[in-house]
Amino acid sequence: MKKPWLPILIALGVAAVLLAGIFGLMKNKSDAGAVTITVMGRKSDLAKSYMTSIFQQYEAATGNKIQPVPIEDSEFEATAAERFAAGDVPDIFMHFHNADLDRFDIGGNFLYLNDQEWVKELTDSTLQYCLDGEGNLMGLPYWENSVSGCYYNKTIFDSLGLKPATTQSEFDVLCQALKDAGYVPICWPGDGCSWMVQFALDPVFADNPELLRKINHNEITYGDIPEVTDMLQWIESAADKGWFGPDYLKWGIDDVNPVMSSGGAVMTFMWDTWFYTDLAKDGKYTVDDFGLMPVFLNTVENGTYEGGNLNMMMVNKNGEHIDACLDFLSFCAKEENYNVAFDGISTLNCFRGQTTNIQSPMVLDAAKSIEENLRASTSASKVLGFSGDDVAVALESLFRNRVDIAGCIELMDEYRIAAARKQGVEGF
Repeated sequence: MKKPWLPILIALGVAAVLLAGIFGLMKNKSDAGAVTITVMGRKSDLAKSYMTSIFQQYEAATGNKIQPVPIEDSEFEATAAERFAAGDVPDIFMHFHNADLDRFDIGGNFLYLNDQEWVKELTDSTLQYCLDGEGNLMGLPYWENSVSGCYYNKTIFDSLGLKPATTQSEFDVLCQALKDAGYVPICWPGDGCSWMVQFALDPVFADNPELLRKINHNEITYGDIPEVTDMLQWIESAADKGWFGPDYLKWGIDDVNPVMSSGGAVMTFMWDTWFYTDLAKDGKYTVDDFGLMPVFLNTVENGTYEGGNLNMMMVNKNGEHIDACLDFLSFCAKEENYNVAFDGISTLNCFRGQTTNIQSPMVLDAAKSIEENLRASTSASKVLGFSGDDVAVALESLFRNRVDIAGCIELMDEYRIAAARKQGVEGF
């Protein structure tokens, strides 16, 4: 009996086999074409929610893999420099545009990104932050555009009838009042952290460009700047008075969250975005319990705030996955992707199309004070040879009574000058 449907079944079977083969080849081709992109950065930076979000989004969309290469925060600059010197350069390197960046031979190791289509997505100030001295775009700024200052537990303040300070003398009285009431006034993470000194030095150089010029031409040293001595005198005195508590030399970056969320300290020198990305949401105190006032470290009477520093993603020009890296940066700079990653994050815009980020009530409430006392990040980005890691080492020597204030300044100068010489800065 003739079966007219048999040729149809055979044809369909053949087609199915062919399609299976084609899809199999496509799958194998996709698997063979998938690449793993290494991204080196600070451990705490790579763990930020917006970083893990964009990594996961990219992997799901492309089949490529992002392999974080985390380095402990306190060892980052030195360890990364050692790896670069040994030829261990990642596909993408995350770094802030500061003086430490000079350790990494940007022109020799990384692509300039001037011609990338996403450049037009960046806000003007964000773009300017990432340009080198010749106007070349060094990386994609993918970070929180935050405001740094002194964040205080307003719930504890209210319970004691205390108000935020507006002058250095008021701040000193405030610290002692908190100490007398049985609280640790300031969470000072003395185990490897040094951004606090950066805040203190910003107004010194931002307010006096001639001073910045002189130190960068090796015409003066920190020892010639009275505000540096004033800063260290205040820090040493605060530690001696117990304003940092008994455990500050054991506290590192990972300890700030448990200390602040539990009320183990009342104030800390930090940035607003940290309270949304790092502070525990189920602690005794959450982001809603905090307010903002200037940082007071005895270098300017009315205190200071620091504008945003931005982590850049830079592409290894000598790597094996340049095209994939550029594709990843383009993915990061797409509105539909960064708006997912930064949803609910407190930050000023880095991209023109950012809509899901929020403005911190802490920053909004302190808007007038910020307008009057904000400085652009200056010391870390413009003082040649400045290294946060080196400052931390010098400060620890002071805290542990290995050197006095003059000796600490000598160490800071010694490390800074040595770094400038290593970088080949003229005049050093």
